[in-house]
Order: sequence, then structure tokens, then C-alpha cells
Amino acid sequence: VEREDLEGLAGTLGLSEDGALREVLPALSSWRRQRQQRSTVDGWRYRIVWRPQPEPEQGTLEGSWLIVVPADHENDDLVQSTSRALGNRARLMPVSTSTSHAELAERLAVLHSEADGPGPLHVVSLLALDDQDADGHAGVSGGLLCTIALAQALADTDLNARLWGVTQGAISIGTPGRGPESGREPDLLGNPAQAAIWGLARVFGLDHRDRWGGLIDLPGTLDDHTFRRFLSLLSGDGGSQDEYAVRASGVYVRRMVHAPLDTAARTEPWQPRGTVLVTGGTGALGAHVARSLAADGAEHLVLASRRGPEAPGAAELSAELTALGTRVTVAACDVTDRAAVAKLLDSLSDEVPLTAVVHTAGVVGEARPLAETSLEEAMAAVHAKVSGALHLDELLADHPLEAFVLFSSGAGVWGNGGQGPYAAANAYLDALAEWRRAQGRTATSIAWGAWAGGGMVDEAVAEQLRRRGVPGMAPDLAVHALREAVDHGEATLVVADIRWDRFLPAYTAGGPRPLLDELPEVRELLAVQKEKEEKADDADKGSDLPGTLAALPEPKRKRMLLELVRTHASAVLGHSSTDSVRPARAFRELGFDSLTGVELRNRLNAATALTLPATLVFDHPTPTALAQYLRDELLPLQPDAAPGTRMVRELQQVENALRGASDDDTRRALTDGLRSLLIQWEGEAPPQAEAVDDELTEASDEDMFDLIDRELGIG
Repeated sequence: VEREDLEGLAGTLGLSEDGALREVLPALSSWRRQRQQRSTVDGWRYRIVWRPQPEPEQGTLEGSWLIVVPADHENDDLVQSTSRALGNRARLMPVSTSTSHAELAERLAVLHSEADGPGPLHVVSLLALDDQDADGHAGVSGGLLCTIALAQALADTDLNARLWGVTQGAISIGTPGRGPESGREPDLLGNPAQAAIWGLARVFGLDHRDRWGGLIDLPGTLDDHTFRRFLSLLSGDGGSQDEYAVRASGVYVRRMVHAPLDTAARTEPWQPRGTVLVTGGTGALGAHVARSLAADGAEHLVLASRRGPEAPGAAELSAELTALGTRVTVAACDVTDRAAVAKLLDSLSDEVPLTAVVHTAGVVGEARPLAETSLEEAMAAVHAKVSGALHLDELLADHPLEAFVLFSSGAGVWGNGGQGPYAAANAYLDALAEWRRAQGRTATSIAWGAWAGGGMVDEAVAEQLRRRGVPGMAPDLAVHALREAVDHGEATLVVADIRWDRFLPAYTAGGPRPLLDELPEVRELLAVQKEKEEKADDADKGSDLPGTLAALPEPKRKRMLLELVRTHASAVLGHSSTDSVRPARAFRELGFDSLTGVELRNRLNAATALTLPATLVFDHPTPTALAQYLRDELLPLQPDAAPGTRMVRELQQVENALRGASDDDTRRALTDGLRSLLIQWEGEAPPQAEAVDDELTEASDEDMFDLIDRELGIG
């Protein structure tokens, strides 16, 4: 039926090829394809919901508290109320956009040292209150920049500190209660700029679980009951959750759930007509959208991009769309420039009015830890993604549109390790769509997974996503999902092909993720994982890794830890065995980057119960070096250890440094230093010294490694 194979179908059914079967087969084939398409797209559709929780009880506020606030906001009601409620144990720390993360780290250390007692430092960030654009960058608030600096400071410090991010009106929980009969008004989103804090903080929580408290959104007006709930959550009585909305009706937590299309619901299908503006229109995503719009009747397509007609493939795309009967204008316009966007909109003819906007423009950027991202880079990443949407929203505020579509990303929904600024930008776009709906205007923001054939990510990132369980979606089906979301008036939607058996282990490596608790596939996988862990606990009852290592001779310790590192590195890279992870090969050569390095760190944290740095694979650049580091952390030298033992450890660190040197000058300097040390150790050269010196001079790096291994007895 699927192939419309009349002969094969007739033979299977024992019927003649003539007559009714010939007539009905095309309809059956079309029905079959539509059913398959419906099943596939429904499997990609998810949405965010907010679930009511039991009333939290007031716990004990222990330890010292630091309330971080934007400069000039110390007298805000929320700041003053929080300060009074936390009492003498709390200190206020005003922060401005000019405050560096190094300065913040120093101030954190000083304030913590002045606190009473050795308890943990709880950092309550009210920085989101500064939701105005910073330095003229649309979509980049001062509060977001200060939060980035604060997160970097906390990541750098050795303090026992946990971060709570607090916003007001950054999210909407929909209509509180259980159904229309509840009689409650919808909870409307009031401050879309503050939603960027949620995207950023999610990634911080993934990358630095030990520094993470949670996110709390408060309503614009706080009564006594609402504020009491807020304090109860800060005291730790929210259970194992980490994303809360506190409202007059109670406390809610965030969940991602399946959202198959309600085909029985009444809709007003979007029929593209008039002029449709597609930003990023000459890119891969914009081109896929443009083809669909042209095929469905849009009279005029305006494809805007930075390079316009000079963009690669622009002429060919224009010719292709024109052949479909659509007039095409390819315009050079930087949508981050408000004046340029206004000029483009003014140039459009009233004879063929603008009826819809599809904003696909934006830059993904390289994934790396927040600590390695400057404020300038973060500002540029957020501005590139958000500003165009804001300019279009403002300039078309009074213009009737049938569709206003924003291309967001799953990074803003669940957080992607190493993509803090990008996640912040996409969370803002989702919030902007909800805010527009609250204003009575059309908007749909789709948080996409990966698209096949390029567009959102390059080939290297696409491969990383595939290994993590997010393969590329067929573009024609992704565009179909987009059109359905607009048809059904959906404000926000997640559309992603997620293979949970691969995605879940990496995503939960640092700890449980309550966001996924209601997904049946996740529940099943977690149940299987729990059963395996219980069996492993029973098998190893009473044992622990340091104790196991201590009972082994040194060569077996080394092999055991090396196998541990290789096993987890192979899992991160998506390999079925450890064969490709050679002990002496650099992690960078194996394909590790900042993102996968953090994932490996999280796995080893769980396996060893250590707290390892995010830069682990760069500080210890080979599996052998990393295994040795783990050995030293798990079985540190005792104070009375023999000097020779300590010296061997230090020489191994020198070897690790030499292996990890990334440039020739550094390697040459380290090698020369080792040669000089050997000559000094020998004292006056024996008769064969010249030959030895010549041998050392001509030795390659690998020869030197072999020499060190032999001298240390680890060859």
C-alpha cells in the first residue's frame, strides 16, 4: 500500500488488478503516509505544564544568607521583604553590570568569612529585577549580565554555596485549578525579559549541581501567604524539585509532557497569503519554511538575511520559489539593527500587505562552560537571537498579523550543558510569545530539537546531538509540525525527536531531573536503572571504591581506574566499546569538547563520589593522566609517606603536563627543563655522557615519554 504496488497488493489479497482495487489504492497509500506522518510528528510534540504541589511547611533557615540585588534596587519591595524575613543571618550585596566575576568571587569569600558559623552559604539572587536592556543591547538585561557574572563567581569559588534564582512574572502557569469549573483567571506572563534568567540558570544547574539551589518565580503582588510559601521553599521544604512557581493559589512545579495534536479540536487553518517575511530566509531553515509557504499560496515572500542576495544559494532558492508561482524579494537586512528592520518593513507595498512573520534568524554558537565565556560574548549571543524578535514585535505592534512565528530551541526548555547564553535567549523567545498572546496578539514559539540537513547546528554539533539522543528531524515533517502549531493557536511548543534511552543517562548524570518525571519512557528507564543499581549495591554490599583500590596492588589500581575512565568516555562519545578510547590519546583528539568534557566529569562524579572540576579533561588530557589523577584523589598520600613515593607522584604530574602541552614552544620548554634536570642529576658527566646527551638531544617526544615511564616504573 505504501509503495502503491498494485500488482503486489493484488497478489497478497488474491484479487484482480483491475476494477475497484486500482481506484482505491492511491487513496489507501495517501492514508497510510498520513497515518505514519501523524504518528511521527505526534512523537516529537511536547509542552510544558505546571503541576500543583502540597502546601509547603516552613522549615528552618540555616547557615548564612546572601541576597544579591541589582544596584539601585535595594529599596524594592521584594528586596526589603526578603531581607526582613531572613533577619540578621542575611547580608545584602548590590551588583552592577560593571562588576567582574573575579570581584564578585572575592566579595563572596569575604562575606562568607564574616558570617556566623561554618554552615553553607545560601545565595538568593534577585538580580532579575533589573530587566532593562543593558548598554543598548536589545534583549540583554542588566540582570542577566549580572547573573552570568554571579554564576561564574560561584563556579570559581571553593565555598560551600548554593544559588537560588528568583524572578517575578517570568513564567505563566496557565489557568490554576483543575479545569474551567475552577473559575480562576489565567496566570499571565508579565516580564518576558526575566525568563532569560531561567534559561541561563537551568544550564548552571546542569554544569554545577553542587552549587545549585533552584528557580522560583513569584507573582507581581506578594501577599503574606505567598511570601510564606517562598520562604518555605528557600528553607528546603520543596522536596526534590528545583523549578517552582509560587502563586496565590499555591505552589506549582514544572513538567514536560507529551502533547499529541488534538485532531478533534476546532481550528482556523493558516492559509499563507499576501506578503510573508522570513528572517534568516536564505539559510537552511528559512529555505525549508519558504518552500512550504510558496507551495501553499503565499503571493510574495521576503527573505531577509545579513548578506541578502550575496548569501550562498540565494539566487538558486529565489529561482526555485519563483517557479512555484511566488514573487520573491531577497533583502539584505541585519535584524539586530532596529533601524534596518524598520526600513525593510517600510519598503513593503500595501498592495500586497504583510500578513505573517517567521523569525528563524539566530546564532547557536560554540558550547563551552560559562566560566570560559566573557560577558561580551554572552551579550552578543543573546542579542543575536533575541533582538530581531523584539524589533519585529515592537515595529509591528499595531499591524494585524495572521502568524508571528519564533524559532526557539530545546536548550531553553531543558538546558544544554555549556550553552548558558543560548539557553537564556531561547527561554526569552518562548516567554515573548506567551507575552504577546497575553496582549491579544498572535504568536507561536517552537523550541526545536535538531533539524536534518543543517540549519540550526553545524555537522559537528549535529553529530554530538545524535550521540546524545537528539537526531535530526526530517525538514518537511518539521515544517508540517510548525504549520499545525499555528493552525491550532499554540503559543509555545517543543518539537524534538528525543531518543530517551540515550538522552536520559547524559542528562541525569549529575542528579535527578524532575522536569521529566511524567514522561512514561523516562519512568520506565529510571525504574530499570534503579533495579540495576540495587542489584549492584547488593553485590558490592559493604564495599566502596577507595577501599577497593586500597586493597589492590598499584598496577591493578591503575588498570581499574583506567578502565573506569575509558568506559565512561566511550559512553559519552557514543561508542559501543572502549576500543576507540586509547589510554595515551588526548581527549581532544578523541573528539571531546567543553560540553562532552562536562558530561564526562558528571559521570565520574557519580561513579567516584568526588567533586571534580569542569575542566577535568583539559587539566588531565589523556585517559592515563586522568586515571592517575583519580587515583591521587581517591587515595591521597598520607603525611608520613616516603619522600620517594611523593616524588614519583610529582614526576607523574610533570609527565601529564608534557603530554597535555598544546603548542610546540611549551613542549620544547618542558622537554629542555627535563633534560637540564637529568644533566644536573648526573653531576659530572661520565665517559658516556656525551653519547647520552646526544641521544637526549635527538629524542622525540614519544622517546621522552618512554624514558619517563621507565624511570617511574610505569612503562
